Amino acid sequence: MTTPDNPGPDWTSHPAPSLADLERMAHEAVATLPVAFRAAATRVALRVDDFPSQELMDAMDIEDPYELTGLYEGTPLTEKSVSDQPQMPDAVWLFRRPILEEWIDRGDVALGDLVAHVMVHELAHHFGWSDDDIAAIDRWWE
Repeated sequence: MTTPDNPGPDWTSHPAPSLADLERMAHEAVATLPVAFRAAATRVALRVDDFPSQELMDAMDIEDPYELTGLYEGTPLTEKSVSDQPQMPDAVWLFRRPILEEWIDRGDVALGDLVAHVMVHELAHHFGWSDDDIAAIDRWWE
């Protein structure tokens, strides 16, 4: 926590984390998943962009692009069948600017932890996890 006696790191010489930085953090989060889920999670495409597209925001009835930090796009494994026709690959979207804004607003969590939390939440949609399943993997509140 920053105080007058401890102002925290000097960020004036550091650039904001890039799209590639967030992508690396998301891949690190996948690498820490339980072994039973890790391989399947690596088959989900990862997309990182600054903001959701206007088309996506319209489809989700979202007006403020800062409201969406991540999105799962695909069919959950619990709903797939071997007889399904191939579709677009399942994907997790992470939106850099909303994640950075939440990170700044919170001020009490490491950026890598926040990216991991968003990534796990979106993968939960892919795996069809319950809240209890998510809590067993992502102890976010601790």
